[in-house]
Amino acid sequence: MFGIRYAKFPPGFHVFKYSKGKLVAAGDALSFSFFAPFTSIVVVKTGSSDAHFMFSEITVDFQEITIQGQFTYKIVDPVKTAEMLNHTINNITHRYISDDPSKLEERLINLALVAAKSAVRLLPLKDAVVASDAIAKAILSTLSNDKMVAALGVEVLSVTVAAVKPNAETARALEAQTREQILKESDDAVFLRRNSAVEKERTIRENELNTEIAVENKNREIRVKQMESQILVQQKQQEMEESRQAFTIQSEEKNKALVELKAANQRKEADTKAYAVTAILKAYEGASAELLQLLANSNMDSGRLMALAFQNMADKADKIGNLNITPDLLNNIMDFDGPAKPTKR
Repeated sequence: MFGIRYAKFPPGFHVFKYSKGKLVAAGDALSFSFFAPFTSIVVVKTGSSDAHFMFSEITVDFQEITIQGQFTYKIVDPVKTAEMLNHTINNITHRYISDDPSKLEERLINLALVAAKSAVRLLPLKDAVVASDAIAKAILSTLSNDKMVAALGVEVLSVTVAAVKPNAETARALEAQTREQILKESDDAVFLRRNSAVEKERTIRENELNTEIAVENKNREIRVKQMESQILVQQKQQEMEESRQAFTIQSEEKNKALVELKAANQRKEADTKAYAVTAILKAYEGASAELLQLLANSNMDSGRLMALAFQNMADKADKIGNLNITPDLLNNIMDFDGPAKPTKR
């Protein structure tokens, strides 16, 4: 009424009240009454704000990429901001009377664009699409150290790069290349696994062969030991056989000596008997046959004499006419014991 109005601003808005061109009040979250025809109100938002950006760049290998992200900033010196940009509002609608407040975000985005361009201009496509963190750090460093940002009274709190994408055709080519690379790595992994299996199999086979060789060496050593034992047994048997043969030879030599001794004794005994017989024959050399017969029969027993008598009769059977031999005579002859026989002891 009559041009007098009331204004109230929430926290996060720094307010400058000018009356007739002079600053009469300044502060955060002010509320006051003012006379509209003579009053100008400047409002600077001091709370944090998010600015989104998306722009295209060219990598060192002339490939187009799209960088998408956002940064968060805050006005920390509203006086500088108000001096650099017009933040005056309409007293009735409380809307900014110029587009300067929106230019702040545009300027920051342009600086981010320059920083991103510098970050990717030396990178190839493959490195650029995975360099989101490096690009974000480059943008944050540029915005934090830029003099214009400081002159605007702005502090950049954080920068985030959400995506770095190539165009569709390049993306498909990269996908194909990456897919081929993955397949190649898969094939390499299969090859390495098979090669490892072959290597392990070779190692196992070598161990088996070494084991067989060791077993064969042990068997050979056992056979050698057995042969040596057999040789020792044969040598021992040969020594025993030689000892037995030597003993046999010695025994045979003793038997030979004994036989020779017996033969010599028998020869001597035969020579003695022959000498005795020769002496007896010389003694009876001039005796008649009847005398010799009588001498031979003188030492015979009755049985032999009877047998000799029958022999003489048989020799002269042609001169004997009849001869009767009765059983009684035979019994008497057989019962005749003759001279007593010596008893053996």
